[in-house]
Amino acid sequence: MQLPHRPRRLAILNGFGMTLGDSVIGLTALVAALGTGRFAGRRPLLVRKPLFGRRLIHELYALASPFADVTWFPYRAALPFPLEMRIDIREFAFDPAFRATAMIDYFLARLGIDPAGIPAGEKRNTWLAAALRPRRPAGLPEKYVLVCPRAAMAMRTMPAPVHARLLASLLAMQTLPVVTQGRPAGPHPRIISCPAVSSLAALAGLVAGAVLIVSTDTAMVHLADAWGVPTLAFFVTHRPEWRVRDYPFCTAIHLPAPLPPALEFARDGADIRAAEGAWTARGSDLPWLEPALIAACSGRTA
Repeated sequence: MQLPHRPRRLAILNGFGMTLGDSVIGLTALVAALGTGRFAGRRPLLVRKPLFGRRLIHELYALASPFADVTWFPYRAALPFPLEMRIDIREFAFDPAFRATAMIDYFLARLGIDPAGIPAGEKRNTWLAAALRPRRPAGLPEKYVLVCPRAAMAMRTMPAPVHARLLASLLAMQTLPVVTQGRPAGPHPRIISCPAVSSLAALAGLVAGAVLIVSTDTAMVHLADAWGVPTLAFFVTHRPEWRVRDYPFCTAIHLPAPLPPALEFARDGADIRAAEGAWTARGSDLPWLEPALIAACSGRTA
């Protein structure tokens, strides 16, 4: 009797991370790795820990269906089916190698691919724009500058006084309305509080509809690269080349905090205060802000 054919499996444990930004980069690395032919004949199975309440991440992995399967399974338990090959990327945030290289290169290396052999253009997130149709949230103007002062990690969040100064500078430098995900210090006819987004398509619409994004949230920067939106990105805990090296439309500002390089998680309140202090370390008047905004706004908000 001939047994039914079962395709060979490649299981990737924790592919890739628990945040939206890390997952975008991990899937970009997987698309690039599959393009090399290394896994010919094997369909990847992404074994992911269930993330309750994180709808956007679930929606992101649903977009991977053309090139990978996904199972939401406690990946510390034994898998209930046989696998011929597995790549374990669990707990990568604690790997010293992860804290000393570009994230895309790290994921490629863990997939067994030499990062140097992948062209820079294939390390961008363009697959996402082809897979997802943006849906602009209601109430947004036709053109706007988007400000993203909050991040998944408290150490990377923009302090409120810096956010207020940033909004004031943007209003003075250009004529478009400014949509912010933060809380404005007061009402202004050209400042719009960002509408809530409840789907990945709506988040993509928010990003793709902007003419310029100013962000400390790297997830928004990764999405901006997918749709080619010019971006000014701030980094206080990581070197910019570890996150945005391959993004041609991104201008990065490094404001290094006096913390261990690439610290992923705050150990205590002192770490958060040190990261907040990095924004004003060059002077409380933020002498770096206006030159950065001038460069970002030049020719991009017309």
